[in-house]
Amino acid sequence: MTRFAILLGGDLVATPRLTRQLEGLRVIAADSGIRHADALGVTPELWTGDFDSVDDSMRTTHRDVPVEAFPPEKDQTDGEIAIDAALSRGATDLLLVGAFGGARADHAFLHQAAALRLAEGGTPCLLTSGSQEGVPLLPGSRSFDYASGTVFSILAFSDLVGLTLSGAKWPLTDRAVSFGSSLTLSNEVAGDLTVRLSSGRAMLIAHPVSYFRM
Repeated sequence: MTRFAILLGGDLVATPRLTRQLEGLRVIAADSGIRHADALGVTPELWTGDFDSVDDSMRTTHRDVPVEAFPPEKDQTDGEIAIDAALSRGATDLLLVGAFGGARADHAFLHQAAALRLAEGGTPCLLTSGSQEGVPLLPGSRSFDYASGTVFSILAFSDLVGLTLSGAKWPLTDRAVSFGSSLTLSNEVAGDLTVRLSSGRAMLIAHPVSYFRM
């Protein structure tokens, strides 16, 4: 497997869990996402985007990182460009760092939609800010290592059929969940969390910062 981390421009909390997740990954920075490199102790092999959110101090600090610049009038976000760069280098698994928060809510939403699209195409993705994680959910079963007490929600990106949650404070069995429903917000892990879905697409958002296993 060839695993890449993409440094995006959203929020970041440098946690021990995130440090472990970055071990052995190749790194590409998207525009202002380069600012996370020092906090995480990583050196990107590429810095790409239109650089409209980059200041002189960032350019000076990271002057040795190879740059691939694009014009501001483009039809992709800087994050999409960085993801494409990773895929062209053989990426089979992506960690999207700084995928939540930041000044642009539309970009944060697009990161989730892009992760779902990539997962549907066979490229697993994990979105993270350090304090939040997002995992695409597609038909099938998936288990998670979150500690008991971890708060999580499941955001439906379509109508969901056959949603089953086990190892949760509020379990579900073969439940239909309408797109836009708040039924699956603010649950808690209560054991070994497993999610099973018959059809539909969703995103599991977890908040492991206070509960991650050391």
